[in-house]
Amino acid sequence: MIDDRTAELRWKLILGTGLRRDAGGTSATGFQANQQDEEGKQWEQRDKLLSFLYDREYAKSRNTRSTDSRGDLSDSVISVPDWINSVQELFPQATCERLESDALERYQIDGFVSNADILARATPSESLLRSIMRTKHLMNQEVLNVARILIRKVVATLMEKLARPVSQPFTGAKDRRRRSFLKINQNFDARTTIRKNLKNFHKESKRLVIEQPYFFSRLRQHIDKWKIIILVDQSGSMIDSVIHSAVTASIFHQLPFIKTHLIAFDTNIVDLTSESIDPVETLMKVQLGGGTDIGNAVNYASQLLEQPERTIVILISDFFEGADEQLLLLHCRRLLENRVKLICLAALDSKANPNYNRALALKLQSMGAHVGAMTPGELAAWVAEKVNLK
Repeated sequence: MIDDRTAELRWKLILGTGLRRDAGGTSATGFQANQQDEEGKQWEQRDKLLSFLYDREYAKSRNTRSTDSRGDLSDSVISVPDWINSVQELFPQATCERLESDALERYQIDGFVSNADILARATPSESLLRSIMRTKHLMNQEVLNVARILIRKVVATLMEKLARPVSQPFTGAKDRRRRSFLKINQNFDARTTIRKNLKNFHKESKRLVIEQPYFFSRLRQHIDKWKIIILVDQSGSMIDSVIHSAVTASIFHQLPFIKTHLIAFDTNIVDLTSESIDPVETLMKVQLGGGTDIGNAVNYASQLLEQPERTIVILISDFFEGADEQLLLLHCRRLLENRVKLICLAALDSKANPNYNRALALKLQSMGAHVGAMTPGELAAWVAEKVNLK
C-alpha cells in the first residue's frame, strides 16, 4: 500500500514544474515543505532531475525560448555527468533506461555519450569515470576511444594513490628481471626508462621527454604462492567497489607470490582474470546492472581451487541476494570447510562507506567468514597477515 504522502509526492513528479506552476503552485519544485527529512530531499532531487530533462517539453508547448537541447559539460545547475550519476542513484533501473533513452533520442542531449569532442574536453575525475562506466554501452567506437583515454588517466591517479598502501605490506627486495606497473619512487628503473624513451629526445631543446617510465618489481623470499580470488558484484550500486577492485586486483596481480583471479558477477559470471593486470581493460569489459546471484559466483570460485588452504576468496557485495540465500550459505560453508579463507567486504572504495544487508552478513560471519568494510590498504594488510607476511 502507498501512503497518502507518497502518492502526493508521486503526483507532483508526474505533473512536473510547468503544470504545477499553471495550477497555481507556489514554488518551483513543490517539494520544499519536505526538506526537513531525508525522504523529502530525495523527492526534491528527483524532481530536479526530471525538470532538467522534461522542462524542455514545457518550454516548447508555451512557445518560449527552449532550453538548449544539445548538452555539454560546462558549468550548470546540473551537468550531464552529474545528471547521469544522480538518475542511476535515485530511480529504478527501468526508469533510468527510459530517462536516458529520452535524453539521447527525444531531446538529443548527447553530452559526452555521443560527442567525442565534448568528452575530450572533460576533466578526468572519478565522477566522470562512474558516468562513463554507466553509459559506455551507448557510445560509438570513436567516443569509446576517447573514453578509454580518460579512464586511463583516472586509473593512473588511483594506482598512484593506492599502490603504496596496497603494496607496502608485501615490499621486499627489488626484482630487476620483472617490470611493474606500480609507480613507487624506490622502484624506479632509470636505466630502462632512458633507453626506452630515447626515441623522444628533442634535438632542438636537448631534452628527453619521458613518455613511459619503468619500474622494478619486488621479490619476497621464501613465500609459497597463494591464490586470491576476488568476486565483485557489478550491480549498479557497487560501481565504486568495481572501480577500486579493478585497481587493487591489478596491484595484487603484480606480486610474484600471489596468483590473482578477478571475477565480476550479477546473474552471470564474467572472468576478468586475463585483463586484471590492466584495470582499464577490466573496466571497459564490466557491464553494470542486472540482478544478483552471489551463490553462483561463490560456486564458480570453488571450481578454481587448487590448494584450498592457500586460497583467499574476497567477496565484495552489498549482500542483497537475488537468488536462493540458502544455496549461497551452502557454497560459503563448503569453502570454509575446505580451509579456504573467506572475507566478505561491504565496500572496497577509499572511503569504505558500507551499505549492505547486515542480516545476511551476520549469517556469513557466524559460520566463520571475516565480514567488514575495508579500504584497499586495510585489505592488503589483512591479506599479508593471512599469508604470514606480518
